[in-house]
Amino acid sequence: MKGQDYDNRLAIFLAAVCGQTYTQFSNKDGSFVVPKGYELVTGFKGVAFYGIEEWFGYIIESDERIIIAFRGTSSSADWMANAMARQVKYKFVSDAGWTHKGFTQIYSSLRDDVIGALKRLPARKTMFLTGHSLGGALATLCALDVAHNTKFNSPIIYTFGSPRVGNPDFARALSRKISHRVANKYDLVPHLPPLLFKVPEDDTIYYYMHVKELHQLEFQDDSITANHIIADYFKDLSSSDSAYSQHMCTNNPGFCPEP
Repeated sequence: MKGQDYDNRLAIFLAAVCGQTYTQFSNKDGSFVVPKGYELVTGFKGVAFYGIEEWFGYIIESDERIIIAFRGTSSSADWMANAMARQVKYKFVSDAGWTHKGFTQIYSSLRDDVIGALKRLPARKTMFLTGHSLGGALATLCALDVAHNTKFNSPIIYTFGSPRVGNPDFARALSRKISHRVANKYDLVPHLPPLLFKVPEDDTIYYYMHVKELHQLEFQDDSITANHIIADYFKDLSSSDSAYSQHMCTNNPGFCPEP
């Protein structure tokens, strides 16, 4: 299948796409830089906590691709959702295991908008899902749903600094899809939730497992935050192909993440 193998240039591009989800969140009107050759299909909002809607990402398309991009943690409500590490049954696909409650609630709140938008798009185009941090978890949850419940049955996933999303059954269900998980060795977020998460109140134990396959980066900056932010993922990926990255950034002013 075209796009099956890991493509570093595509990873660089999608890291910049992820960067724009934070721009979207920062602007009340949800505006952001759409790269040349692409058009905005729709932006979408979701609810993390407190019942407050937030911009959580967007869908763009070119002549050959459709990209769904999800934002990472940016508000106190998002942090509250991150902490809800109990698991709930993944309800969008039968027998697909259990997933992080907080991540799943956010995805559930925006699912109808995303799946509804895909119904209007041509199935001949290659589907990509991407996200950074919490956004990587949302992209992962969405990918299995898209593969089973839309005409796009072979989505390709690129995540950056994503936490673990679900139990071994969920990881196995997604292993049959094309998933490229990019993670910095020194980033703490991909190590969360722990493989065994114990609930203090009742001693319930939940098991977490990452989806395959890992493409490991090794950059170490001056803080825990710097080892995780999308700008530094973009910088490290770009260092292996600076000519491509520079050309892309020059031709798309404001598109590339900056430290």
